[in-house]
Amino acid sequence: MKKGRIEAFSDGVFAIIITIMVLELKVPHGEHLDALLPLLPVFLSYVLSFVYVGIYWNNHHHLFQASDKVTGAVLWANLHLLFWLSLFPFVTGWLGENHFAALPAAVYGVVLLMAALAYWVLQMTLIAANGTDSVLKRALGRDWKGMISPVLYIAGIAASFWQAGLALAFYVGVALLWQIPDRRIEKTLR
Repeated sequence: MKKGRIEAFSDGVFAIIITIMVLELKVPHGEHLDALLPLLPVFLSYVLSFVYVGIYWNNHHHLFQASDKVTGAVLWANLHLLFWLSLFPFVTGWLGENHFAALPAAVYGVVLLMAALAYWVLQMTLIAANGTDSVLKRALGRDWKGMISPVLYIAGIAASFWQAGLALAFYVGVALLWQIPDRRIEKTLR
């Protein structure tokens, strides 16, 4: 299979995820600014999840740009990642509707953690398909952001039962960490 098909399919799933998330934003009843206040938690959870989907979409694109071969195992690893990402609209809505309560914050963190682990599995599967001397393997190197992110998600999940605001700080922190562009693959491809 050519990698273009898996990229096009994945791009479509990313677009659908974003569309479903934005449809959860309800129009306020009222014409004054105070009508927006009850929607603030829903909007903020949407913004955080939109950033996460954008990060995954960007990095997914780079992974496949650095890969030449796609195998059946890569297809399944990619579907595994897309499964966890497809849960973002649900957990985003639940988190926002419940004003960042403990259990929704913990479940949100679990989905973030599982998406991160699924992304790692996809990376490893692509490396296996393309070889340990591949451009992708050389580009990824030690991947310190990929190693620290699950630790921060676990800390956020644990913190959610003690202080949900702290859990969200961990989740925002990981998003900020990944907002700094990861140029390893771009540099290696040049």
